[in-house]
Amino acid sequence: MNKRFFILSAVTALMLTSCDVLMQTAAKLLIPTNDEIIAGLKEALTNGVLKGTGNLNKKGAFANTALKILLPPEVKQLESKIRGNAILNAAVGGQLDKTIAAMNEGAEQAMSKAVPVFRNAINKMSFADAMGILKGGDGAATRYFKTTTTDSLNASFKPVIKSALDEVKLAEYWSPVVKELNKPLSKTVLGIKSDINPDLNQYVTGLATNALFGEVEKQENAIRNNAAERSSALLKKVFDYADTQKGH
Repeated sequence: MNKRFFILSAVTALMLTSCDVLMQTAAKLLIPTNDEIIAGLKEALTNGVLKGTGNLNKKGAFANTALKILLPPEVKQLESKIRGNAILNAAVGGQLDKTIAAMNEGAEQAMSKAVPVFRNAINKMSFADAMGILKGGDGAATRYFKTTTTDSLNASFKPVIKSALDEVKLAEYWSPVVKELNKPLSKTVLGIKSDINPDLNQYVTGLATNALFGEVEKQENAIRNNAAERSSALLKKVFDYADTQKGH
């Protein structure tokens, strides 16, 4: 009896030990390595950037949505006066409409050239950056982009925007507006004290960049909150692990 009990006890202990080893091994397999975390984040961010830029690089992506780029504030606040003045409206009203259309078309065209800028930022991401993004919750990657790459992104994006605006011949529409509004008589009629800045490049660049950040954030959060968006084994492993870390 004692011998049988000893054998049963030994077998039970062995089975429990084996189960424990198997459970520990399984747990380890579910935890991504440092390299997997970095690779997974890079894959997720690259997917987000590609989808985000793709969504904005379509005709009407800006003009027909809440992202529509309107006239600069210093002109927007005068628009109703311009439209309400028969002489000024006849002189520049149509040009204002063409300017708005050109700004939005230029922003849409520029989106296709934004991917390399983001890829560069993604490739420079460290493990510490990756862990901060992984555990940072919704929008963490976008906040990382904003705090670490906004200046360099704008510097790289600005000539792309300028080229796109040149392609849609923005200057042909905007220059006559500025010239007319900066005339002494027009400034008197509209109550303008200083000249209107003719350079729309930085204005459109800023709005286009913000729109892109917003679209990338949508894609990032989709991967975080919707398991169906984790389209590869690596993404599933990394973000399933991130789910277990929420609140830690």
